[in-house]
Amino acid sequence: MTVHHDCDVLIVGSGAGGATTAAVLAEAGHHVLIVEEGPWVEQGSVVPFSLDQMDQQYRSGGVTVALGMPSIAYTEGRCAGGGTEVNSGLYWRPPEATLDSWRIKYRIKDFSTDDVLSICEEVESTLSVQKVPGEHTPASDILRRGADRLGWKNDEIPRWMTYRDGAGATEGHRQSMTRTYLPRALAAGARILCEHRLNKIVRSGRRAVSAELTDMTAATDGQNAVTISFRDVIVCGGAIQTPAILQRTGLRHRVGRTLAVHPTVKLAARFDDVVNTPDDVSVFQVKEFAPNISFGGSASHPGLVALALTDNWRDFGSAVTSWPELAIYYAAITSEGRGLVQVVPGVRDPLVTYRLTKRDRDLLGQGLGRLAMVMLEAGAKEVYPSFKGAPVVRDRADLAAMTTMFAVARASVMTVHLCSTAPMGDDDKRCATDSHGLVRGTDNVFVNDAALLPEAPGVNPQASVMAIAIRNARRYCADRAG
Repeated sequence: MTVHHDCDVLIVGSGAGGATTAAVLAEAGHHVLIVEEGPWVEQGSVVPFSLDQMDQQYRSGGVTVALGMPSIAYTEGRCAGGGTEVNSGLYWRPPEATLDSWRIKYRIKDFSTDDVLSICEEVESTLSVQKVPGEHTPASDILRRGADRLGWKNDEIPRWMTYRDGAGATEGHRQSMTRTYLPRALAAGARILCEHRLNKIVRSGRRAVSAELTDMTAATDGQNAVTISFRDVIVCGGAIQTPAILQRTGLRHRVGRTLAVHPTVKLAARFDDVVNTPDDVSVFQVKEFAPNISFGGSASHPGLVALALTDNWRDFGSAVTSWPELAIYYAAITSEGRGLVQVVPGVRDPLVTYRLTKRDRDLLGQGLGRLAMVMLEAGAKEVYPSFKGAPVVRDRADLAAMTTMFAVARASVMTVHLCSTAPMGDDDKRCATDSHGLVRGTDNVFVNDAALLPEAPGVNPQASVMAIAIRNARRYCADRAG
């Protein structure tokens, strides 16, 4: 038996783009139905950054790879709220210079930098974006202390958290999409179907007319088919799944050809005192070399500490027993290279590839060397770089040897920031959608998530995603009201 639903607007995905879009449209009176492939997981029911969280809230348990030389591991949230449920909650407004550049380069209409930043203010109020009112974690102080001793620019990054007065960094409550925009959407009449996988969007000429899904909670094959009829569909599946959905729908113009990420390399550093905070990350970042290179703190759950040591387990493995004195840090770059997202017939997940340029490779090496220097200045006794054959770094002489030995091909490169696979703008030679997310060649298929960002912004992209999604959703409501 097939279950059927009707709605004005079908929104595919419930992360930073989908949840904000749903709230704006539902509050404007549109009959909204959200479909989400993953489950609704209540905050507090899983330990942040744990293997249990990876199993429940990440696609493929958090293990997915963009093929290349080297391959780049990446993560995708797969749950109600998407990546906002599993990331660190650090909040960066899009840089004004970046917004200005996008407007000109991609010919984005009605894209005032002041207007976007005004929406950012609304988002910051809704998400309670603020700095930690009380004590920072030891891992945060390490980055601040090391950068200060080198005279390098650094600052605390605010987060979307609420705190009681005087609470410390680990006592905040994340204001993710399941705490903010999704409840707003549902209160305004939107519905959400979790654990429903989109198989196909059906088109008739320039219009999409229905969607075919699988209810993954149904016990028996043949009883889990779902169809949805709609007036319009807005795809918000993220920078990997959105282009895959569009390609399977037969929409390919500039789709999936310009994946942009912030590649990162990591190290683990050991100190004399307990510094590991398994369920939190550093709120300080070092921006001395931004936008090309940035340093920050990574999740340091014991399992992730062990993973960070595996590239040279023979020499590093014994350090895992000292995990309370270890913390993990990263160097991220703004990449010049680009990647591809391509669907493969008969295969559920798309093929993702990425090519780093020589400049990218050089920056990653420079970043890792400078990050190790920050750790030594902060008082690290031993630094364990994450690349095959890496030496233990205890002093400046070891650091020089590490820099000489480093090769990207031997490094564990990863990213959590994925963008730009359906870029927006009125330059049809560069862009998959128009300036407000309408996919070229269609009358009613929209994109409204990280795929729209023309380039990786050089900072955590989720503030950019939310602000642009709200901008586009309001334009949608104005057009449909007319």
